[in-house]
Amino acid sequence: MNAQYPKQNFPVSDVRRYLEPGPVVLVSSAWQGETNIMTLGWHTVMAFVPALMGCMISAGNHSHRMIERSRECVINLPTTTLTDTVVGIGNRSGDAIDKFAEFGLTKGEASVVSAPLIEECHANFECRLYDDALIDEYGFFIVEVVKAHVAPTPKHPDTLHYKGDGIFMVAGETLDRHEGFTKVS
Repeated sequence: MNAQYPKQNFPVSDVRRYLEPGPVVLVSSAWQGETNIMTLGWHTVMAFVPALMGCMISAGNHSHRMIERSRECVINLPTTTLTDTVVGIGNRSGDAIDKFAEFGLTKGEASVVSAPLIEECHANFECRLYDDALIDEYGFFIVEVVKAHVAPTPKHPDTLHYKGDGIFMVAGETLDRHEGFTKVS
């Protein structure tokens, strides 16, 4: 059955409420002995090999300067157990506080980059800046994941997805259609 939905005009500035690409992440960074964490919802997978991610980070954000200078970061995947922490981190500036201490998070040592892992997160992806051509004009960082650390269980963790205006959606039921996919080379 094909459902049809009556439509009405909608502000184009709010389309992100329907199109946010993936789970909210916490991006950790380090520069000259200082560390920071930011909440990020604007990111996208760009390539599989090399493993490239695009991250939109505003020039006014404290992490923007740290990542641009250090040329590295860690993308950390929180689960819903960290919802209040994710919101708190997103509403505080790292130039005013130590977010690891303020939110009781554990710094883990990364294998390849200087930025710390967040041990309370389900997964940590160590990244190096791959292409800086879009940073000045758009705040768009293209990073390469150079090392990944993922908890083996749960296989499909409950993650947060931002819909705008302080509203989050939790990742829902997992549908397995593995048999319907073919490997494309």
